Amino acid sequence: MHPFAYTRATDTREALDAGRRGGRYIAGGTTLVDLMRETVERPESLVDISGLPLREVLVTKEGGLRIGALVRMGEVAAHPAVRAAFPVVSQALELSASAQLRNMATIGGNIMQRTRCTYFRDVTAHCNKREPGSGCAALHGVNRGHAILGTTDHCVATHPSDVAVAFAALEATVHLLGPDGRERTLPFADFLLKPGSTPHHEQALRQGELITAVEIPAHPRPLKSGYLKVRDRQSYEFALTSAAVALHIRGGVVREAKVAAGGVGTVPWKLSEVERHLIGRRPSDALWAAAAEKAADGARPLTHNRFKVALLRRTVERQLRIVGGSK
Repeated sequence: MHPFAYTRATDTREALDAGRRGGRYIAGGTTLVDLMRETVERPESLVDISGLPLREVLVTKEGGLRIGALVRMGEVAAHPAVRAAFPVVSQALELSASAQLRNMATIGGNIMQRTRCTYFRDVTAHCNKREPGSGCAALHGVNRGHAILGTTDHCVATHPSDVAVAFAALEATVHLLGPDGRERTLPFADFLLKPGSTPHHEQALRQGELITAVEIPAHPRPLKSGYLKVRDRQSYEFALTSAAVALHIRGGVVREAKVAAGGVGTVPWKLSEVERHLIGRRPSDALWAAAAEKAADGARPLTHNRFKVALLRRTVERQLRIVGGSK
């Protein structure tokens, strides 16, 4: 590990000042410390923000949820308001990592985590995300776990977060605070960046900006939701595919549908065509199957991950049936 400076911020202003000077924010440290050990990341300065007051889960006046950036994953998963209103979020968190990590890792850190691509974490391999312009070893290497949606010739790595898939499905927003004291919000879909030709740019953050909260907007009630994760082993494994589904069914008709997939995209992948196919139709096994057929539209499978096309469709169909019911 390379030498670095460490500052423990006592208040938000101190943290922002240090961030403006190039300090890297750290809270639970479950991702960044690992990357520093592996010399993938070599920050010169760390700013510990774990003492900042960003630890509340609040129900908004409209009936949505605002989750502070420093709330632990385990706390969010167990929170009564989250479990009651948006079980898809609780389930996604409970299927993430181990209990020990969930009790350390924060919501802000989770959505900021970097890919688990083995080539990114192997400093001897070519990786445009780690070293821009060096190439992408995964394109012609072992790419079974890599993305089939949102890929380019510059990067095919998947985004690893489970709860980010739920946030994408529910069309959450990210609240940010800049060093100048200005606040801004970004739709979650715009916060995480597709790789394009610059895969090393992963979030739409400005220098020194601090994530303060993730807000889930109110949705029509009743809203049924859930998260399904398909992986090689049942415990502590990243998704091959996953599906976050939320459905508002009233009068025997799907009035609103929110669907996103994980494990298959370079970012959590909103399945807009699946959603459009569901709206205004009566729930049925035939509807779930027809909608799920659109889940892999635009997929660009690689040598070893072609199975993800069919697996994604089956995963989405199964979760639509679980959430929406079988007829």
